[in-house]
Amino acid sequence: MKTIAKPNEEITPAFYKPYMAKVPNDGNLLQHLADIMAETEKLALSLTEEQLLHRYAAGKWSIKDVLVHLSDCERILTYRVTRIARNDKTDLPGFDEELFASNANADQRDVNNILKELITARAATILFIETLSDEAMDRAGTANGYPMPARLLVNHIYGHHRHHLDIIYDRYLKTE
Repeated sequence: MKTIAKPNEEITPAFYKPYMAKVPNDGNLLQHLADIMAETEKLALSLTEEQLLHRYAAGKWSIKDVLVHLSDCERILTYRVTRIARNDKTDLPGFDEELFASNANADQRDVNNILKELITARAATILFIETLSDEAMDRAGTANGYPMPARLLVNHIYGHHRHHLDIIYDRYLKTE
């Protein structure tokens, strides 16, 4: 698989730094994206419907909501990478993740359907990233008001996924 370096820390906006800290610094991003998807599928399929619908606090998402959020973000982040890698200098807008979650009907969906969507989105993301040259990865653009290279966003896809998987383990499934 293609080697993909993490972005230079000096150009990483503060908002993205905790996510970048979760990305292994070994250049094997594409393998990590595949591996975390397999981990997510195995975990989700091991959970009961009650666990998938659990919210660890009032106003928080269910695990199904988190999984659909990952799909939504996968699409949005990959779209941003596409625009930036193709040298589009348009300031790309942010999105309201709470609005998306409240309109996704995740809790009414079967977990297999949710996973199929996420797995398909991830496979398309990996295939697309494989096509990008280092030059395209290092092109800069602006997303949600932050200047950034496409390289930051492709790494953020993993960091964001790891962030939410860690929350599932730590807040939804932790037994004390």
